[in-house]
Amino acid sequence: MSLNKHRIPIRDVGLILSLEGFKAKKQQSDHGASQQHHKDQQHHQGVASTECELQLINELYFLGAEQSPHSDASAPSRRSKSVFTPLEQQVIQLKQQHKDALLAVECGYKYRFFGEDAEIAAKELNIVCHLDHNFMTCSIPTHRLFVHVRRLVSHGHKVGVVKQTETSAIKASGANKNALFTRQLSALYTKSTLVGEDVNPVCSLGEVEEGSCDDVVSDPPDSYLLCISENWDKLGKQLTIGLVVIQPSTGDVLLDCFPDSLSRAELEGRILKVNPVEILVPSDLSDHTHRLLQSIASASVQADDRVRVEKRDSAQFEFASWGCLRGGPMTHSCSRSLSSVASLESAVICCLGPLIQYLREFNLERVLLSDSSFRRLSCELEGMKLSATTLRNLEILTNQTDGGVKGSLLWVLDHTRTSFGRRLLRKWVSQPLTDPQDRQDAVQEILESDSVTLSSIRSLLSHLPDLERGICSIYHKKCSTQEFYLITSSLSRLGLELQALLPAIQSQLSSLLLQTLLLDTPDLLCPAHNFLKVLNEKAAKSGDKTELFSDLSSFPVLQERRQQIQTVLNDIQDHRKDIRLALRAPTLDYTTVSGQEFLIEVKNSMSSVVPPDWVKISSTKAVSRYHSPFLVEQYRKLLQLREQLQLDCQREWTNFLHQFGEHYHTMKRAISHLATMDCLFSLAAVAKQGDYCRPEICENERQIVIRDGRHPAIDLLMGEHNQYVPNHTDLQGEGRRTMIVTGPNMGGKSSYIRQVALVCVMAQMGSYVPASEAQLGILDGIHTRMGASDNIYKGRSTFMEELTEASEIIARATERSLVILDELGRGTSTHDGIAIAYATLEYFIRDVKALTLFVTHYPPLCELERVYPQHVANYHMAFLLNEPDIATDTEDGEVQPEFITFLYQLTEGAAGRSYGLNVARLADIPDPILHTAARKARELESTVNARRYSDKHTILRMFSLAIF
Repeated sequence: MSLNKHRIPIRDVGLILSLEGFKAKKQQSDHGASQQHHKDQQHHQGVASTECELQLINELYFLGAEQSPHSDASAPSRRSKSVFTPLEQQVIQLKQQHKDALLAVECGYKYRFFGEDAEIAAKELNIVCHLDHNFMTCSIPTHRLFVHVRRLVSHGHKVGVVKQTETSAIKASGANKNALFTRQLSALYTKSTLVGEDVNPVCSLGEVEEGSCDDVVSDPPDSYLLCISENWDKLGKQLTIGLVVIQPSTGDVLLDCFPDSLSRAELEGRILKVNPVEILVPSDLSDHTHRLLQSIASASVQADDRVRVEKRDSAQFEFASWGCLRGGPMTHSCSRSLSSVASLESAVICCLGPLIQYLREFNLERVLLSDSSFRRLSCELEGMKLSATTLRNLEILTNQTDGGVKGSLLWVLDHTRTSFGRRLLRKWVSQPLTDPQDRQDAVQEILESDSVTLSSIRSLLSHLPDLERGICSIYHKKCSTQEFYLITSSLSRLGLELQALLPAIQSQLSSLLLQTLLLDTPDLLCPAHNFLKVLNEKAAKSGDKTELFSDLSSFPVLQERRQQIQTVLNDIQDHRKDIRLALRAPTLDYTTVSGQEFLIEVKNSMSSVVPPDWVKISSTKAVSRYHSPFLVEQYRKLLQLREQLQLDCQREWTNFLHQFGEHYHTMKRAISHLATMDCLFSLAAVAKQGDYCRPEICENERQIVIRDGRHPAIDLLMGEHNQYVPNHTDLQGEGRRTMIVTGPNMGGKSSYIRQVALVCVMAQMGSYVPASEAQLGILDGIHTRMGASDNIYKGRSTFMEELTEASEIIARATERSLVILDELGRGTSTHDGIAIAYATLEYFIRDVKALTLFVTHYPPLCELERVYPQHVANYHMAFLLNEPDIATDTEDGEVQPEFITFLYQLTEGAAGRSYGLNVARLADIPDPILHTAARKARELESTVNARRYSDKHTILRMFSLAIF
């Protein structure tokens, strides 16, 4: 029967044990039956009750028992042992401690899942799940652990790895030699905490250099963990949100504190920039924030891309609970870090407590407790403000079609060669500067310089491992020897080669930014040389920690253990003399078979000379293999010493990693320099490939003047054969600062306004731009409202969504902003839509005075050019119109729809109509519908024109009466 059906909510293991009494009573009730009948009935009852028992046992495991079976005082201990095997008892105890994790339990050469964990794992991993004793179970091989853990984590599960903590030889000599191997949880993994050798297999250095292992570990570019706290001020009626963002795999820590509205626009913008894979929230999270997180999580179609949201006890988010930061061992750097924490806002501190408690479960809290400077996530004071809506509408980080990177601005600019450079470029794109001069100077020098030094430096960045994640894995003391050698050897090589280039860098490069980055890096990488010298390369690449350190003078414990092992080996070798005398075989030597060492191999025909106290280990038809009593004792001692050596080596290895961790922040700074160089090289490559120009930044001017501007993504997607039509833009803060853009549907209006905004973003992030010439003032933000869509999760209709976005822009835009409004007002009826659009645009013209691009299909809005001739200009996207003729050979005088040829050229003046029927024709709407629509359009147009004519004469008549 299926164990998933008709589950009974049992939490007391004693009820399971009472099934034994149930079976006994049932058997007694049938005592008067015949012996055979009694046996048959007992058998059937046993099967039925066993199925029920198994169902209840699994239910116990699924729900998480509060009490282990053998601890139930009401049941005899022999009953407990008869229900569960020792391994199952151990698993139940582990599951009680980690109820929210899927536990992979090490059992020999495989990892096993039990109970509901097994059913979930089997389904996600597409492997077989079967019944074994009392629990459903499935297993995976140890060498494929990283693959399966990553797959489970990608589907939103928390996975725990349980390992054996005892070794066989040491256990055999202990008091519990007959007991089960002890097991403990060695690691936990979620989407943001995939750090450690269990889940990060590393290719060899040669494979990395050849670029043949790019897909071995498919990590997302960023794996941020975000913690949110909310603080409601009852008096001021203001909500303050605190954020702490950490990427455990790279050590990045960001924080922020800001007031927010009911729409949670500020929070949404920050989440979109960070793109977290996991979010921690209090259990009493507000409904508005909860709906926002729901909409973000549901934005991805694939389950493995969705954000994992975990609710924590709201008590952890209280300000007083930040005292938990002091838990655990305190170092001098920790105390300095905590002293800096005390100066933070209370909403931010409320996030640190639960975040550190959470990371302690994964042994990853060290970054938060280290002496590192926390960076601010918000960049209003130092960069251009891009809201979540703007990032989406301009397709800066992802496209709006399928949420992928292709077609976005990031896709256009990303020619980076390193993983850490790619992550940095994403930050640059979403956080443009207000002073991009240094970056532009560096990009210009890379483009124009003939120096081979820059080419040599860029070639150094090819086929590097992820150094940023690598040093962070070392800092967490979770890396393998292979990863450590790969990272340190790469850092050392980079340091030495950059050191050799220093004279050329000083003499050939003039950019201050390039010189600062390249001259500092070799010194920052110096510690890597010393750590690399200590290692035995062959042992490090093979993962052999017993031979890892080439010089043991700094490791006295290992020296002593090696001497003890060598003493035992010498005694075993000396024992050969006694064996040769006993067997009268002067040349006899030890043999090794199937890993069993120091075997004395004797032909079966000579077995009579073998001493009776020798122990036979194995035999074949021809020979038998023995251990003498001396060898039995010495070999047991040797195995114990070897296992003890492995434990000692692991301890020294951990200490070695801790010493390297003391240089973590220095190394991280060096890698940050390399990432910056990678981004600058990338921007230069894009500028050269796309024939871009360097924009002139006019800090004190409010203007956007672009000659022959192009949309960077569309231009690249179309290629050379279908060249993008360039357009001019001229916006002046003190002159014509508003453009009203009209024209036919699909005429290129939205693409044009997006290209203007993207050119501004590129310029302020330090990039060249797709234009022949550009003079741009510094913008403090770009605010957009585009498209028409509702938001079910937030409970907002299409029109409500439009007005909410418009309200956010009105509240935040300044005269140094670029405002883009596309089709405002189309979410409701014609008159209301026109009224809202007219009033909003007039407000931006008269009051906000921002540089504004307004796309509309409402002709009345074009009258604002007449009202504000100094500040407003009408434009339309040019087209060729083939006017239809009224057919004379039909009774009804059938009207043919118009046919449009798009020119995609921005032209002065307003377009009279939108020519929507042309789009209907392109969409293959049937001809009868098109003909009816064309006739109806003519009728409506005539009615409106007649009404306008009538209204105009009425107004003139009233005006005349008033005068006379």
